[in-house]
Amino acid sequence: MAYSASNPPIRTGGGLGGGPRTWMYQSTDIHTTVDDADYFTNGGDLGMKVNDVVTVVKTTATIGATLHVVTAISAAGAATVSAAILA
Repeated sequence: MAYSASNPPIRTGGGLGGGPRTWMYQSTDIHTTVDDADYFTNGGDLGMKVNDVVTVVKTTATIGATLHVVTAISAAGAATVSAAILA
């Protein structure tokens, strides 16, 4: 399934003092699909910035959640995320 701007990620907080923002995104897409380049086609318009953190909640029979970090915003405003590595 592809991203639809009618189901955008929702900003949940952060951004104080120039720090990263936090976002929540619910989808039937698995985390590797969300990691595709320019997945969030309107990420820039939504206010996403590099280093923002996105919690992706999968809403199908196999429910789960993954953390991702915005790694790029294209000139067209699409956001690319990558699964976060927790150390």
